[in-house]
Amino acid sequence: MPRMAPMTNAVEPTGLLGSPVRNLAVGVCFVLVVVALGTVGYWLAGWPLGDAFYMVIVTVYTVGYGEVHPVDTALLRGITIATIVLGCTGMIFLTGALVQFITLNQLNQIFGLRRMNTQIDKLDRHVIVCGFGRIGVALSRDLRAGGTSFVILEREEANAQQARQLGYLCVLGDATEAAVLREGGVMRARSLATVLPNDAANVFITLRARGLNPSLEIIARGELPSTEAMLLQAGANTVVLPTHIGAERIAELIMYQETARFIRGSPRMREFEQVLHSLGLELELIEAAPDSKLVGQTIDAVERQAGGDLFIVRINRRDGAAITDPDRETVIQSGDGVVIIGRGTKARALGGLFDA
Repeated sequence: MPRMAPMTNAVEPTGLLGSPVRNLAVGVCFVLVVVALGTVGYWLAGWPLGDAFYMVIVTVYTVGYGEVHPVDTALLRGITIATIVLGCTGMIFLTGALVQFITLNQLNQIFGLRRMNTQIDKLDRHVIVCGFGRIGVALSRDLRAGGTSFVILEREEANAQQARQLGYLCVLGDATEAAVLREGGVMRARSLATVLPNDAANVFITLRARGLNPSLEIIARGELPSTEAMLLQAGANTVVLPTHIGAERIAELIMYQETARFIRGSPRMREFEQVLHSLGLELELIEAAPDSKLVGQTIDAVERQAGGDLFIVRINRRDGAAITDPDRETVIQSGDGVVIIGRGTKARALGGLFDA
């Protein structure tokens, strides 16, 4: 029995109703060939090249300004008749292909946006990502990998188009506007991450989103440390400072190379971190500064103060010694690198416990 081809959701169009792009390309090539042949024909009949080209153009476009030179021989009449028939046919086909191309593109855009808006309207307890820049791209990739439903709000059309090409739900508009936030489903969302490189915009988005949904969890990006307090006052639950985080990672590699390599370096550990993240947990390496509240306390005392928000799984001493699965009575010393597993983000899990 012959093998049947798999069925698809769409029928492949053929003939004149084929691909609009292919039809447009065929029409352009056909008209160019007719123009070139007609020009060469008049030129071979003795006309100047400029006059020949002009005659062909006004004939093909059916302008009818008049003949440049008398068409009084059988050869010239034959060239003119061929140019009229082929040129007009080509222009009719090209015009139809151009209308088809423009119309289908507009219809696809209209129906694509309607379909996307319908999908957004069906979302509930989703995440809103404001901004599809460098951080927004990475965040969206991680959210998709974790199976989390999310919507992107982006005001730059090129970035929004890129997001849609990647298969993300994206609303084109300024996230500082309440209407755009509502279009993204802010009233039904569980979290909003505003990751624009503009602190003022992030503060304004935080204010707008908090006013529209008081129970919304808002995570805001801050470029300057001084903006953190403003974002928290505006209603952000958590503020992330990318520059500060990057500096912390560099400090980890300098001061605790082995431990940093252990928790960051291998693909297996990165996969383990993703699993923890999907469970709402984070793996972090924290330095016990000399004036930190940690110094001089046992692991048991620290975990009890944290109220179950974190667990200490490894200690890296200043002299290079690593204590894996430390005893609960182990005392944390100044300069230790403490590896923890905590609930939520680092700032929320520690709640100032590691500060002076």
